[in-house]
Amino acid sequence: MSVFLCTLAGDLVALRRDGESWAATTVLESEHVQCVTTDGARVLVGTRGGGALLSPDDGATWARIELPERDVFSVAIGAADGALYAGTEPSRLFVARDGGDWTELEALQDIPSRSRWSFPPRPWTHHVRWIAPDPHRAEVLLVGIELGGVMRSDDGGATFSDHRPGAKLDVHCLAWHPTAVERAYQAAGDGAAWSRDGGATWATADAGRDRGYCWALAVDPHDPERWWVSAATGPGAAHAAERARGRLYRWDGEWRRLSLPDEAMPYALVAVDGDLLVGMADGRVLCSGDGGEHVEDTGVRLGPISAMAAPG
Repeated sequence: MSVFLCTLAGDLVALRRDGESWAATTVLESEHVQCVTTDGARVLVGTRGGGALLSPDDGATWARIELPERDVFSVAIGAADGALYAGTEPSRLFVARDGGDWTELEALQDIPSRSRWSFPPRPWTHHVRWIAPDPHRAEVLLVGIELGGVMRSDDGGATFSDHRPGAKLDVHCLAWHPTAVERAYQAAGDGAAWSRDGGATWATADAGRDRGYCWALAVDPHDPERWWVSAATGPGAAHAAERARGRLYRWDGEWRRLSLPDEAMPYALVAVDGDLLVGMADGRVLCSGDGGEHVEDTGVRLGPISAMAAPG
């Protein structure tokens, strides 16, 4: 089983564990990789300027996917039906189902709030920051716009409802629980939230956290009440690469700060095989087998890590 990491340099790295040791192998180099997802065999990545790339064999070989927009900011694989998704800048959403051609889910353009979407560092544009297909119901889809909010479809993207009540606007990450039906989670620049009704409505989850700008998110696959976010004082602190500073928190009825070796930013999180993996903005990969109470350095050094994915 491979965990895939994107680096700020634009490479894709496969991280594999052999007993107590970890090994990292570069599987895509100089592709300006932006995002990654995997279902265990297939690996889908999005790039800045180069569309998307798909591997059917755990990163051994790759085929390029040509899309009308070249900057792909988000990718997803539907656990319920195996559909492939790609979201771009400007905000457009594409899908390929059952091995077929890629088509646009054009209903995203009809959302009433679309005229107000704007990404603050480049206010003339915006992008699909996250795509979250419901793992239990193939027809339900959450789409996060940076900056615009959480959009929802209950018909496979044929139509979308506008930003959901209670959800945060500055979407950075969305997730579903793999076994608790209708439970969804959000990390955003304006805080964190979660849903118990399939993403239709959301409740704020900010109590106990002393940093407001949330970035990465992971969910305990065995306990829908336990999840993790990373957070910083703001975008300047979070996105300063090796100099980024932030904290890691776990929800225990409210947020509780977890100890890390220093104040470097936990920039990417995945929960897999009983471990919590933490990809740091300074290039380290940390691992915890007890939910973040204790972390160990894997010894992997990659340069600044920008994203990470493991099979759900």
